[in-house]
Amino acid sequence: MLSHDFNKKGIATMGLKEAYLEKREAELNEWDAEIKKLEAKAAKAKAVTKIQYYEHLRSLRTKRETAQEKLLELKKASGEAWKSVKVGVESAWQDLKSGLKGAAEKFR
Repeated sequence: MLSHDFNKKGIATMGLKEAYLEKREAELNEWDAEIKKLEAKAAKAKAVTKIQYYEHLRSLRTKRETAQEKLLELKKASGEAWKSVKVGVESAWQDLKSGLKGAAEKFR
């Protein structure tokens, strides 16, 4: 049986952390698919546009790596500490999300 820490409201924090991780991992998988779509478009693009695609893709990959690193930090965090690590995850997530949105809008 899993042991759970409970916060002041009596909510199992391990359950919240696991649900949060599951959600973020699913989003990361979706975004990986979006990046692959952009890579496919880049391969078909003309030279000038291809350069722009690859610049955006390089930036997206860096942001994706940062998000993955933050997610790994969150997995390692225990008890209530995961909530403070979550702030860094949220920041990395927003950065990647806005980068994907910007690239998608630019290369429609």
